[in-house]
Amino acid sequence: MAMGPTVRRRRLGTELRRLRDKSGYKLEEVAAELGVASSTLSRIETGKAPTKSAYLNHMLELYGVRDATQRAVLVGMAREGHRKGWWAAYDDVLPSGFDIYVGLEAETASVRSYEVSVVHGLLQTADYARTVLREVFPRHSTEQIERLVDLRVARQKRLDDDPPLELWAILDEAVIRRTVGGPACMRHQLEHLVAEGERQGVTIQVLPFSSGAHAGHGGPFSILEFPERSDAEVAYVETDAGNIYLEKDKDVRTRAEAFDRLRATALSPTESCELILGAARQLT
Repeated sequence: MAMGPTVRRRRLGTELRRLRDKSGYKLEEVAAELGVASSTLSRIETGKAPTKSAYLNHMLELYGVRDATQRAVLVGMAREGHRKGWWAAYDDVLPSGFDIYVGLEAETASVRSYEVSVVHGLLQTADYARTVLREVFPRHSTEQIERLVDLRVARQKRLDDDPPLELWAILDEAVIRRTVGGPACMRHQLEHLVAEGERQGVTIQVLPFSSGAHAGHGGPFSILEFPERSDAEVAYVETDAGNIYLEKDKDVRTRAEAFDRLRATALSPTESCELILGAARQLT
């Protein structure tokens, strides 16, 4: 899979942070040299924002990077980081900060996710997504909602890639039991889940009510793993207060351990399929 702009920015940011640390500069000192806020430089170093050529050249001078080949590689990464991904066509409706997640998801090799209230976006039918989005964004026009639905469907094309995106989704039983959009809509969604669970690379488990206290009480989260091992995993947590991207090893490891405990507690994929089909049959 070709490397996209989001991963390019992350790799550049990681290298710039390494060079700054090696040179002994504090983030605030470099930001002052560039004439930008510390938060701006932090977004560049974490790959959440592209960097201007003038900023990059100034940083390379500060860090003593003289090798022409190394400079050319970094300049090329910065240039690629300015490219627009396909999701940029939805900038007018994308929730603030969610473009970063879509960019990461577009380039990831696998996603491990735990959901507590809704079906994972990569597994939603259009009707189910439309119903959820109307509730989440009550002030959006019909056209805006339809564009968000289109975006959600476009994201699902990753499951058709060769090789496909690997998705391991654990759904709380509440996701299966809550009737979203009426019986017909929900029945179709549940049947769609069963069909998607038969895809290569897709694993679906249900965490039953009977499991009692579990490792997911902290809320929903996703862990994204990339094709290149040099690209660190990212844990993504979506909250009402905003989107949180966790990249420190200990933070990602905490979520990974929670996910492992959840899938050990959840029903097996076969048992989960039976529960989902049973819930679908109850909808009339």
